[in-house]
Amino acid sequence: MATQWEYVTVPLIIHATKAILDQWGADGWELVTVIQGPDAGLVAYLKRPKAV
Repeated sequence: MATQWEYVTVPLIIHATKAILDQWGADGWELVTVIQGPDAGLVAYLKRPKAV
């Protein structure tokens, strides 16, 4: 069976980017990409294997 994924989007605060990503990483989330959001801020897209 193929791995199933769950995803989350997280707004990034520029002065706390590392702390935010470190916290989500500690919870098992892997960074997929970061894009510019609609309000000129950054948005991180993360994934992790879905619990079966």
